[in-house]
Amino acid sequence: MATSTTIEQKRGDVCPHQFAFMLDNWLRRLVQSPRKIVGEYINEGNTVLDVGCGPGYFTIDMAKMVGKSGKVIAADLQPQMLEKVRKKATKHNVLERLSFHRCEPGNIGLSTNVDFILAFYMIHETGDPKGFLMEMKRMLNPGGKLLIVEPKMHVSEELFKELVRDAENLGLKVVDYPKGKGGRSLLLTV
Repeated sequence: MATSTTIEQKRGDVCPHQFAFMLDNWLRRLVQSPRKIVGEYINEGNTVLDVGCGPGYFTIDMAKMVGKSGKVIAADLQPQMLEKVRKKATKHNVLERLSFHRCEPGNIGLSTNVDFILAFYMIHETGDPKGFLMEMKRMLNPGGKLLIVEPKMHVSEELFKELVRDAENLGLKVVDYPKGKGGRSLLLTV
C-alpha cells in the first residue's frame, strides 16, 4: 500500500518555464478545452484561484468566465510563468481581472478566500500533498469547490485513492469524480 512518503518521493519535479510552450498550444486546446473542464464550476463575479497556473492555459479563459466583477488569482512558483500569464492577459484584455501571486516552495501563501480552485496536473509536483490540501481547504469559501486533475502517467490509481483519503481525513468532502477532465479527477468542497 502506498503511503504519503511514497507520494512525496514521486513528487517535487516542477515543469520548468522553458517548457511552457508544451502546456499552452493549439494542439492541447483540441483535446483539453478550458471551458469544458472548468466552465461548469465558475460563475460571473467569482473569485477563482488557478494554483500552479503555469503559462496561464486555464487562467485567461477563467478570467473571461468571471467577468468584470470577478477575479482570478494566478499563482505559481516561477516568476517567468507569471510573466507569461501577464503578457497573455494584456493581449486578451483581461489583465484587470487578474492578480498575480508567486508561491514559495511548500506554501501557496495566500490569505484570501475563493469560490473555486483549480489544481490541474500539479499536486504530484508538490512535496507535501496533505499540507497543500489543508491550505486549499482554508481558502475555500463555504460551498466553494476545488477541482483536482492529475495525469494518469504520473499518478497511479492507488496514489490518487490515497490523495482522496487524505482530503477526506482533512475534512474535505468529495462532490464528484468528474469524467472528461483529462486525467484522474476529483471535485471537493468544504
